Amino acid sequence: MKQYLDLCTHIIENGTVKEDRTGTGTISVFGYQMRYDLQNGFPLMTTKKTAFRLIATELLWFLKGDTNIRTLIHDKNPIWDEWGFERWVNSDEYSGPDMTDFGRRCLKDEEFDAIYKVEMANYKKRIIEDDEFAAKYGDLGPIYGKQWRSWSTGDNVIDQISALITGIKTNPDSRRHLVTAWNPSEVSDMALPPCHAMFQFYVAEGKLSCQLYQRSADVFLGVPFNIASYALLVHLIAQECNLAVGEFIHTLGDAHIYLNHMDQVKEQLSRTPKQLPTLHLHMGDKSIFDLSIDDLEIEGYDPHPRIKAPIAV
Repeated sequence: MKQYLDLCTHIIENGTVKEDRTGTGTISVFGYQMRYDLQNGFPLMTTKKTAFRLIATELLWFLKGDTNIRTLIHDKNPIWDEWGFERWVNSDEYSGPDMTDFGRRCLKDEEFDAIYKVEMANYKKRIIEDDEFAAKYGDLGPIYGKQWRSWSTGDNVIDQISALITGIKTNPDSRRHLVTAWNPSEVSDMALPPCHAMFQFYVAEGKLSCQLYQRSADVFLGVPFNIASYALLVHLIAQECNLAVGEFIHTLGDAHIYLNHMDQVKEQLSRTPKQLPTLHLHMGDKSIFDLSIDDLEIEGYDPHPRIKAPIAV
């Protein structure tokens, strides 16, 4: 994963300190590209332990067209918890303790952090147990799954992923194998506008490659997940289309390190990358839309220990 470590170094050495939506502050560069040959192993970060199960269950959630975190909570996947919780505590129906700016306050105030954890646990419990509450406060709006599988244009609904697979199978040399999550008419209704905004597939010599354009890249927390998620997507689409895997090309717009992640990034840069693991798919006759985490296996993953850092909401 030298490509990723080179990105971190490039941002530290060449980045501009900027304000951001969360109020945390970043050091940022604009425009950067990394390439991963998927024939050389599965690009799951080895300089810090990265949870493949969370990456995979999130991607399967997208592929099913789901936008409600109830599914992720069932799968013990907390990736989107904060954005669902934020919608709840900012609603007129919420009457509990003040949760304003809960992400940063948890880091500075142990007493508040304890209160937050109770409120978050109560929120997740209600999502699981209360259908009406889950429908209202578990849904994150028309985020990735909605745009990938049911993009609405008036009376028409477009399943971009199914169309992508059909296109690759029937016209592999087409230059139109694209999927976009950036729907300008619905961005304001999303809990978080799509960071990984558009991707394109390419077939050559029996191999399937993918280039992702990511408009906003949280380099320490988000990008390692994005790399593995889209590498997994290439494997799944390739299997569905009877192709080998080629490259994953990761093109970044605003690539940034949050200022409260700098110590963690420097710790990661001090570590030596290890051999990449191998991905095994046990799909059988299943479509990629019917897979579960039990159908995916990572072998030979021996990373350095996890490095914790706060998420900016």
